[in-house]
Amino acid sequence: MNRIAIVTDSNSGITQKEASKLRGVYVIPMPFTIDGEEYFEDINLTQEQFYQKLTQDAEISTSQPSIGYITELWDHILKEYDYILHLPMSSALSMSCETARNFAESYNGKVLVVDNKRISVTLKQAVYDAQTLIKQGKSAQEIKDILEKTALDSSIYIMVDTLKYLKKGGRITPAAAAIGTILRIKPVLQIQGGKLDQYAKARNEKDAIRRMIDAIKKDLDNRFKDFREKGELELFIAYTNSRDKAEMLAKQVQEEIPDIKLTHIDPLSLSVACHIGSGAFALACCRIIK
Repeated sequence: MNRIAIVTDSNSGITQKEASKLRGVYVIPMPFTIDGEEYFEDINLTQEQFYQKLTQDAEISTSQPSIGYITELWDHILKEYDYILHLPMSSALSMSCETARNFAESYNGKVLVVDNKRISVTLKQAVYDAQTLIKQGKSAQEIKDILEKTALDSSIYIMVDTLKYLKKGGRITPAAAAIGTILRIKPVLQIQGGKLDQYAKARNEKDAIRRMIDAIKKDLDNRFKDFREKGELELFIAYTNSRDKAEMLAKQVQEEIPDIKLTHIDPLSLSVACHIGSGAFALACCRIIK
């Protein structure tokens, strides 16, 4: 049987500590520049340190991991494994997938880059799905094909607590941010097929939660109806520096959708957090490969 390793990045929400307990799983830390200094998620930058700098209005920008770091990691892994499944964040949100794919061409089919079109808790689940398929004896190419075929079998809805960082990142105009702040609008964003888009404008946090749960219910009743009947769906919650809100959301979701297991309540990756700020939380559903 071929030995297959999995490489993902910290956008998956898998920490270095968690990866060390998952045999054959490696996590690339995403780089940040904060006030001119370089940091790496979960290496020399913790969640607590990040939010402290964010509240201090530090200049924060994200970038791709260096290709030198990635290829060194691949070379190291291939000393022990026959193949690598490389699962970066969605190609619709970053160029890191395309960059990895270009460099993988020189590895003679030993490195397979999977465009799973996911991020955060759904990307984390894709890693777990890959592990399941490895245990079933699937080849690296078969696993890549399955993960890409099922890439769109997930939904994420995100409530943003402040418009400040969407304005800063150029996703909304300063005028729209000012009006939204005055009216206390809570935008609800969605990630479908890897793209981050606006879903709704909620009047307040309670309204945002209602819209998120209703949106997931609609997906469960329509897009994912067959998966639900087969018991192939799970729910997830993620948050930015707001664990208490996430737990309250989890309680309401479990009361309203009792037939589907709520698996994870995880911090959102810092690459997402820097664009939406503190106090946000997300509700996701995803097909599970059994």
